[in-house]
Amino acid sequence: MAGYRKLGRTSSQRKALLRNQVTNLLYHGKIETTETRAKEIRRIAEKMIALAVKERDNYETVTVTAKVARKDKDNKRVTEVVNGKKVTVFDDVQKQIKKDSPSRLHARRQFAAYLYPVVEVPAEAAGRKAHTKEIDVANKLFDEIAPKYADRNGGYTRTVKIGPRKGDAAPMVIIELV
Repeated sequence: MAGYRKLGRTSSQRKALLRNQVTNLLYHGKIETTETRAKEIRRIAEKMIALAVKERDNYETVTVTAKVARKDKDNKRVTEVVNGKKVTVFDDVQKQIKKDSPSRLHARRQFAAYLYPVVEVPAEAAGRKAHTKEIDVANKLFDEIAPKYADRNGGYTRTVKIGPRKGDAAPMVIIELV
Protein backbone atom coordinates (compact mmCIF):
# COMPACT_ATOMS: atom_id res chain seq x y z
CA MET A 1 0.00 0.00 0.00
CA ALA A 2 1.32 3.44 -0.93
CA GLY A 3 2.00 6.05 1.75
CA TYR A 4 0.00 8.67 -0.16
CA ARG A 5 -2.93 9.03 -2.54
CA LYS A 6 -2.13 9.23 -6.23
CA LEU A 7 -5.20 11.34 -7.08
CA GLY A 8 -5.35 9.89 -10.63
CA ARG A 9 -2.43 12.01 -11.84
CA THR A 10 1.20 11.64 -12.82
CA SER A 11 3.73 12.44 -10.12
CA SER A 12 4.66 15.86 -11.53
CA GLN A 13 1.00 16.88 -11.91
CA ARG A 14 0.21 15.63 -8.41
CA LYS A 15 3.13 17.52 -6.85
CA ALA A 16 2.16 20.72 -8.65
CA LEU A 17 -1.49 20.36 -7.60
CA LEU A 18 -0.58 19.80 -3.94
CA ARG A 19 1.96 22.66 -3.91
CA ASN A 20 -0.60 25.02 -5.40
CA GLN A 21 -3.38 24.02 -3.01
CA VAL A 22 -1.16 24.12 0.11
CA THR A 23 0.12 27.56 -0.92
CA ASN A 24 -3.45 28.82 -1.41
CA LEU A 25 -4.59 27.31 1.90
CA LEU A 26 -1.80 29.08 3.80
CA TYR A 27 -2.31 32.35 1.91
CA HIS A 28 -6.13 32.57 1.96
CA GLY A 29 -6.85 30.56 5.11
CA LYS A 30 -9.39 28.27 3.45
CA ILE A 31 -10.05 26.61 0.11
CA GLU A 32 -12.73 24.42 -1.44
CA THR A 33 -11.60 21.08 -2.88
CA THR A 34 -12.47 17.38 -3.03
CA GLU A 35 -12.30 15.27 0.10
CA THR A 36 -9.36 13.09 -1.02
CA ARG A 37 -7.30 16.13 -2.06
CA ALA A 38 -8.07 17.78 1.27
CA LYS A 39 -6.73 14.76 3.16
CA GLU A 40 -3.42 15.02 1.28
CA ILE A 41 -3.26 18.81 1.65
CA ARG A 42 -3.87 18.48 5.39
CA ARG A 43 -0.83 16.18 5.84
CA ILE A 44 1.53 18.67 4.20
CA ALA A 45 0.04 21.85 5.70
CA GLU A 46 0.04 20.49 9.26
CA LYS A 47 3.74 19.57 8.99
CA MET A 48 4.60 23.06 7.72
CA ILE A 49 2.62 24.82 10.44
CA ALA A 50 4.17 22.57 13.12
CA LEU A 51 7.65 23.46 11.86
CA ALA A 52 6.77 27.19 11.81
CA VAL A 53 5.43 26.98 15.38
CA LYS A 54 8.62 25.25 16.51
CA GLU A 55 10.88 27.89 14.91
CA ARG A 56 8.72 31.02 15.38
CA ASP A 57 10.87 32.69 18.10
CA ASN A 58 14.21 31.34 16.92
CA TYR A 59 15.80 34.62 15.76
CA GLU A 60 17.69 37.57 17.15
CA THR A 61 17.13 41.24 16.44
CA VAL A 62 20.20 43.04 15.13
CA THR A 63 20.75 46.77 14.52
CA VAL A 64 22.57 47.51 11.27
CA THR A 65 23.70 50.73 9.64
CA ALA A 66 22.74 51.21 6.01
CA LYS A 67 23.63 53.97 3.56
CA VAL A 68 20.54 55.46 1.94
CA ALA A 69 20.50 58.11 -0.76
CA ARG A 70 19.13 61.45 0.46
CA LYS A 71 15.94 62.53 -1.35
CA ASP A 72 14.51 65.98 -1.99
CA LYS A 73 10.85 67.04 -1.86
CA ASP A 74 10.22 65.61 -5.37
CA ASN A 75 11.65 62.23 -4.23
CA LYS A 76 14.74 62.61 -6.41
CA ARG A 77 18.29 61.94 -5.27
CA VAL A 78 20.24 64.91 -3.93
CA THR A 79 23.59 65.46 -5.67
CA GLU A 80 26.43 67.79 -4.96
CA VAL A 81 29.55 68.69 -6.93
CA VAL A 82 32.81 67.36 -5.47
CA ASN A 83 36.05 67.94 -7.44
CA GLY A 84 34.07 68.78 -10.58
CA LYS A 85 31.93 65.58 -10.45
CA LYS A 86 28.29 65.12 -9.46
CA VAL A 87 28.11 62.81 -6.47
CA THR A 88 24.98 61.47 -4.74
CA VAL A 89 24.68 62.35 -1.06
CA PHE A 90 24.15 59.39 1.27
CA ASP A 91 22.89 59.30 4.87
CA ASP A 92 23.56 56.59 7.44
CA VAL A 93 20.33 55.00 8.72
CA GLN A 94 19.96 52.58 11.65
CA LYS A 95 17.69 49.60 10.90
CA GLN A 96 16.41 46.74 13.06
CA ILE A 97 16.46 43.40 11.25
CA LYS A 98 15.60 39.84 12.29
CA LYS A 99 18.55 37.50 11.94
CA ASP A 100 17.34 33.91 11.64
CA SER A 101 19.10 31.15 13.52
CA PRO A 102 20.40 28.31 11.33
CA SER A 103 17.44 26.03 12.09
CA ARG A 104 14.88 28.76 11.30
CA LEU A 105 16.74 29.62 8.09
CA HIS A 106 16.61 25.96 7.10
CA ALA A 107 12.86 25.89 7.76
CA ARG A 108 12.41 29.08 5.71
CA ARG A 109 14.28 27.49 2.81
CA GLN A 110 12.18 24.33 3.07
CA PHE A 111 9.03 26.47 2.82
CA ALA A 112 10.48 28.40 -0.13
CA ALA A 113 11.35 25.15 -1.91
CA TYR A 114 7.80 23.82 -1.60
CA LEU A 115 5.47 26.81 -1.70
CA TYR A 116 4.79 28.77 -4.87
CA PRO A 117 5.40 32.54 -4.87
CA VAL A 118 2.19 34.55 -4.44
CA VAL A 119 1.76 37.78 -6.38
CA GLU A 120 -0.92 40.13 -5.09
CA VAL A 121 -2.55 42.33 -7.72
CA PRO A 122 -4.66 45.31 -6.58
CA ALA A 123 -8.22 45.44 -7.97
CA GLU A 124 -7.59 48.74 -9.80
CA ALA A 125 -4.63 47.28 -11.71
CA ALA A 126 -6.22 43.94 -12.62
CA GLY A 127 -4.43 42.41 -15.59
CA ARG A 128 -1.43 44.75 -15.34
CA LYS A 129 1.98 44.26 -13.82
CA ALA A 130 2.02 47.72 -12.27
CA HIS A 131 1.66 47.97 -8.48
CA THR A 132 1.83 44.22 -7.91
CA LYS A 133 3.64 42.92 -4.86
CA GLU A 134 5.06 39.52 -4.09
CA ILE A 135 3.86 38.02 -0.80
CA ASP A 136 6.32 35.86 1.14
CA VAL A 137 4.21 32.98 2.44
CA ALA A 138 7.11 31.79 4.64
CA ASN A 139 7.01 35.15 6.45
CA LYS A 140 3.26 34.79 6.83
CA LEU A 141 3.80 31.35 8.34
CA PHE A 142 6.29 32.66 10.91
CA ASP A 143 4.67 36.04 11.69
CA GLU A 144 0.90 35.40 11.49
CA ILE A 145 0.07 31.70 11.51
CA ALA A 146 2.65 30.31 13.99
CA PRO A 147 1.84 32.72 16.88
CA LYS A 148 -1.85 31.87 16.49
CA TYR A 149 -1.12 28.15 17.05
CA ALA A 150 1.69 28.47 19.63
CA ASP A 151 -0.30 26.82 22.41
CA ARG A 152 -1.91 24.15 20.19
CA ASN A 153 -0.51 20.64 19.69
CA GLY A 154 -1.53 19.75 16.15
CA GLY A 155 -4.97 19.90 14.56
CA TYR A 156 -4.33 23.17 12.76
CA THR A 157 -6.80 22.47 9.93
CA ARG A 158 -10.49 21.58 9.75
CA THR A 159 -12.51 20.05 6.91
CA VAL A 160 -16.22 20.77 6.52
CA LYS A 161 -18.22 18.64 4.10
CA ILE A 162 -20.36 20.70 1.72
CA GLY A 163 -21.95 17.96 -0.41
CA PRO A 164 -21.35 16.48 -3.85
CA ARG A 165 -20.00 18.41 -6.83
CA LYS A 166 -22.57 19.04 -9.55
CA GLY A 167 -20.68 17.57 -12.51
CA ASP A 168 -19.35 14.25 -11.21
CA ALA A 169 -20.78 14.00 -7.66
CA ALA A 170 -17.33 14.02 -6.07
CA PRO A 171 -17.60 14.76 -2.33
CA MET A 172 -16.55 18.38 -1.79
CA VAL A 173 -15.16 19.92 1.39
CA ILE A 174 -13.89 23.25 2.65
CA ILE A 175 -10.49 22.89 4.29
CA GLU A 176 -9.56 25.81 6.52
CA LEU A 177 -7.11 26.84 9.19
CA VAL A 178 -8.71 26.53 12.63
